[in-house]
Amino acid sequence: MSESNDLLLDHEADGIKELDNDLPRWWVWLFFLTIAFAVVYLGYYHVFRLGPLQAGEFQIEWKRGEAIKAGALAKFEATLGRLEPSKDPVLLTQGQATFLRMCAPCHRADGGGLVGPNLTDDYWIHGSNFVDNVRTIMNGVPEKGMLTWKGVLKPNEILAVASFIYTLRGTHPPNPKPPENQQQPVKPNIYE
Repeated sequence: MSESNDLLLDHEADGIKELDNDLPRWWVWLFFLTIAFAVVYLGYYHVFRLGPLQAGEFQIEWKRGEAIKAGALAKFEATLGRLEPSKDPVLLTQGQATFLRMCAPCHRADGGGLVGPNLTDDYWIHGSNFVDNVRTIMNGVPEKGMLTWKGVLKPNEILAVASFIYTLRGTHPPNPKPPENQQQPVKPNIYE
């Protein structure tokens, strides 16, 4: 006990006395190591700019992702001429879910048209076959207020939505929007 009394410091706060113990050597060396690391880090990233900062790394990753997406879209667009609507029930269910989430606010859940055109009749504005529908979904119709969905939806989601829209043709929803174009010759519906 006398040994700890020798280590007591002269000041006291609220009745608490402090011992004058040395920090462990490994703790002190770790502290010096963090200081050295901070100096090297500061020099490497901020003074000499040898490495990219977080914003720079983000830009690099963003460009890499955009290049991958552009390549996938180019590949997808190259196959557009050979596309047919899918009959796969799983894909159609996914297409319906995406349609209800993304398209129904303008085209209604039954495709009867609200702000956007009626998708159930034969009076299509931007082409009447499946490939035209896929292109319209991908590129949108900015002058009419339709978004470009190729940056939001993946190619398989675009195909799923277009396939689901194709199933809406010939249905008769209540109170559909009136035709906005001349009647288009429609490619036969594969679901009939």
